[in-house]
Amino acid sequence: MTDYSAPPSAQDTIFTTPLDKTARFSFDEQVVACFPDMIRRSVPGYGQVLSMLPIFAQRHCAFRQRNATGDKVSRIYDLGCSLGAVSFALAGHFAPSDVEIHAIDVSAPMCQQAQTLLAEHYPAHDITVTLADVREVELLPCDMIVLNLTLQFLPPKSRQAVLANCYAALAEGGILILTEKTHLLDEQDDAWQVERYYDFKRANGYSELEISGKRNALENVLITDTLPTHHARLAEVGFSRHLTWFQFLNFASIIAFK
Repeated sequence: MTDYSAPPSAQDTIFTTPLDKTARFSFDEQVVACFPDMIRRSVPGYGQVLSMLPIFAQRHCAFRQRNATGDKVSRIYDLGCSLGAVSFALAGHFAPSDVEIHAIDVSAPMCQQAQTLLAEHYPAHDITVTLADVREVELLPCDMIVLNLTLQFLPPKSRQAVLANCYAALAEGGILILTEKTHLLDEQDDAWQVERYYDFKRANGYSELEISGKRNALENVLITDTLPTHHARLAEVGFSRHLTWFQFLNFASIIAFK
């Protein structure tokens, strides 16, 4: 299966030495330098999710918008784009004249590197990388929106408003892809699932020090929801049809149809 996550990067060694327990994870230059490796070794199923995005897009993006020159296109948003993995996945399957991709992230180092990589690999495509908070962006009418591991980094109280904004921007027939780390309500089941996730990270070369260090750094930075909570929130903003199409341990992806 093709890896769409991004060009090769340095190995993730951020948590190989003990850090101040009050230090919090952030998407800074250090993370940007090793982000593709971090994602590959930390997020089970990430490559599979990315590989399905162009398949979903080809099925549901019906060129319902017009670009600045008046030509029919499908406008696609990647909210919380990091290094542009979604744009990479989609641009590789669409002609430059078919799509208008807007990649948005609140991290300046992420946006700078994403802009460089996308301009190098897909210079003919209409891809705009914007430094902005996804909670404050005014979305244009579009055929597809992707939120890959984004809501979990936003304050829980602001998540519904972001989804409502997405619903309002989507054209009839458009889709939202929501991928998130989740948790289970049953404590025993959740503990088992979390421990298997740590086994996944161990199998990918992370040490106990690295696992515990990142867990501490993400505390109160990455806040998960349950799958039922995600589905209830989607229903509340107007999506009448939404289903979990992929799950790997405590990571899941939902597709919502307008």
